[in-house]
Amino acid sequence: MTYDLVIGDRAYSSWSLRGWLLFDAFNIPVKLHTARLYTDELPNLLKDFYPAKTAPTMRTPDGVVVPETIAIAEELASRHPQAGLWPSDPKHRAIARVLAAEMHAGFAALREHCPMNLRVSYTDCAPTPGVLADLKRLETIWAWAQNETGSSTWLCGAYSAADAFFAPVAARVASYNLPLSPAAAAYVHAHLARPSFRRWRAMGMIDGADQDFYRRPYPRRPWPGPVPLAARPVEGSASENTACPYSGKPITHVLEIATRRIGFCNAFCRDKTVADPEAWPKFMAIYQP
Repeated sequence: MTYDLVIGDRAYSSWSLRGWLLFDAFNIPVKLHTARLYTDELPNLLKDFYPAKTAPTMRTPDGVVVPETIAIAEELASRHPQAGLWPSDPKHRAIARVLAAEMHAGFAALREHCPMNLRVSYTDCAPTPGVLADLKRLETIWAWAQNETGSSTWLCGAYSAADAFFAPVAARVASYNLPLSPAAAAYVHAHLARPSFRRWRAMGMIDGADQDFYRRPYPRRPWPGPVPLAARPVEGSASENTACPYSGKPITHVLEIATRRIGFCNAFCRDKTVADPEAWPKFMAIYQP
């Protein structure tokens, strides 16, 4: 048995990214159910996840529906104590929970002015005083956590649910070129380089059409994460994986990246409206298994 997780557009749904990382980063099996934001898809899908009304929403193997990422994190930690969602050290765990709770409830100015958009990066977004205040608060609590726990890369030792909660913030900093201290910027770049984050963004690049709500008139720049990897579509079905890494379905398309052959399913290509082969290298340029 496995979990079910409802998510919205990968490029735009910051809450969905948090929810998915709570599974992917801690090796907990999950079946995804996707729906486009600003359409009838999400409310129609959530009819099967009563009483939820937002994405992400989790359903446990025994049928309990759990909306809200903070509740999902706690429930998964209770059911999978060895997965490491929260630090084992009591002090570190308390700090991680403080951070996750503040992220879950705060930073309204940053959320409003800089909605997550993984498809673009701007040179400047004219951050408001409220956004700048939110950024200073992030610098404060990130530095506090690392100082208290003796951490360097992540906030409370090893990667934890607290870090997963700040992954969309890292995406916003990258997309809107937001100013941060060197230490805070290093934390952001650690997120951008994580394989889980890169896989999610890769899916988001071709996960449906652009959403007009997220368009901004700012000048653009290249994405500031790791340098993309070259890839090309190849003939045949021989690949190092036996099922599509996203759907679990049989492989019908194969791409070569460096010396590796990664297979994907027909549904992934056509159901996501990726009709021409040129889109596959665009996807694989970001994907890093």
